[in-house]
Amino acid sequence: MKTPLQVYNSLTREKETFTPLVEGRIGMYVCGPTVYNDVHLGNCRTFMSFDIIYRYLLYLGYKVRYVRNITDVGHLLDDGEDRILKGARLDQLEPMEVVQKYTNGFHDIMRVFNALPPSIEPRATGHIIDQIEMVQAILDSGYAYLANGSVYFDTLKFAKEKDVYGKLSGRVVEDLLAESRENLKNQDEKRHPADFALWMKASPEHIMRWNSPWSVGFPGWHLECSAMSTKYLGKTFDIHGGGNDLKFPHHENEVAQNFTACGCAPANYWLHTNMLLMNGRKMSKSDGNTISPEELFTGNSPHVSKGYSPMVIRFFVLQSHYRSTLDLSDEAMQAAEKGYRRLMEANKNLQKMTPAAGAKAGELDQEIVDLMDQAFDEMNDDFNTPRALARLFELASRINSLKDGHLPMQEVSAETLERLQKVFHNFIFDIFGLLDENTAESNGEASSLDTVMQLVIDIRQQARANKDWATSDMIRDALAAAKIQLKDGKDGTDWTKG
Repeated sequence: MKTPLQVYNSLTREKETFTPLVEGRIGMYVCGPTVYNDVHLGNCRTFMSFDIIYRYLLYLGYKVRYVRNITDVGHLLDDGEDRILKGARLDQLEPMEVVQKYTNGFHDIMRVFNALPPSIEPRATGHIIDQIEMVQAILDSGYAYLANGSVYFDTLKFAKEKDVYGKLSGRVVEDLLAESRENLKNQDEKRHPADFALWMKASPEHIMRWNSPWSVGFPGWHLECSAMSTKYLGKTFDIHGGGNDLKFPHHENEVAQNFTACGCAPANYWLHTNMLLMNGRKMSKSDGNTISPEELFTGNSPHVSKGYSPMVIRFFVLQSHYRSTLDLSDEAMQAAEKGYRRLMEANKNLQKMTPAAGAKAGELDQEIVDLMDQAFDEMNDDFNTPRALARLFELASRINSLKDGHLPMQEVSAETLERLQKVFHNFIFDIFGLLDENTAESNGEASSLDTVMQLVIDIRQQARANKDWATSDMIRDALAAAKIQLKDGKDGTDWTKG
């Protein structure tokens, strides 16, 4: 590796040489899911991107404390209804049943995509006391006020007195102060539309509520990340990440909360992923331009001609830089499937190679060494996976030519061949987090096919329980077309691949 790690900092809008607060250690906080429904594919893209970033930091030798929260306090939708309560009403479940159901589902999907678990995964409901203490600290600083049992952040005062608000999102402060995403029915008790809730007094029908010095209520949406990142990573830590859609207001308001409660910025580097498009447009349920992970696995969607495996989807994510939009289409998935198979085949061929007798480093040897160094340089350039992947494919071409005898093995030294075998393997499995789905085991991990099949079987069983025979039969037929047979028995459903 010839270049130091550079990261694009959303706060400064520049690439900066990454320097951790403590040498050899990194604290990273990433905003996790709100667990009131199934995780959507756009979220999966974000979490896979940060998984690759996490993996690469580990590969570089850093000891990383990776914190990713679970939002299990509902907060308010635009129509004023609590997210968790809405999910509970729709599913006819208790609120914490909803939370557990969709948290389990989120974890299942992350395992299917071979994402490493975070070091700590705190839940908002487990940190109510920490959030109450932070609200009190903000009140004590003079940047919050009490109104009818609720506590609001005084955004106008903070923006006027501190040259901070709006820096992260890049919005003009005057524009920010005219906007608000809080529930409109609480507008009258706020001093300004841009003020946001730190603590909300609960209405009589609100189920998720806690005692506080101000009222029986619940914390504001932005507060939990400030409280939990500070608790586990300190007042200032290295990296704060999330989707681009969280930059404003969520992350902007986090910065404001931390400045007023702790007297400093929460993170030195802010990393944001871009959105997942489909067929060139933003995903939208209202116009049918959407697809779930399960539909992508099974092919049960008008947007794809067949199902695609989790590792093909993960490979597809690698093909776009995390800060760029990623456009999902059937054609793009087919291309990703071919690319994934080509990469796995090249690695299979490479690991079987042995040095030629009397091999000496020649021009080809230097080409291979340069391409390996370039692959690391690309990753050091703000985790540029598509360009690093391109260098791997250039190496794959050399590997296949060596196998077929079109290039001389005598020009590749034993030392370079050994390094190539190690680097190629490390990139595919350790950094990119791919698994070889054609083998029973890959990189010491069990194949993800079992996990995927269990997920598909669970979806089919749920459809059968709901007497949705059409969906149940569609799943069975789609699997049969892929030569996968389901066998229903008294102990459950088994599957075999023919």
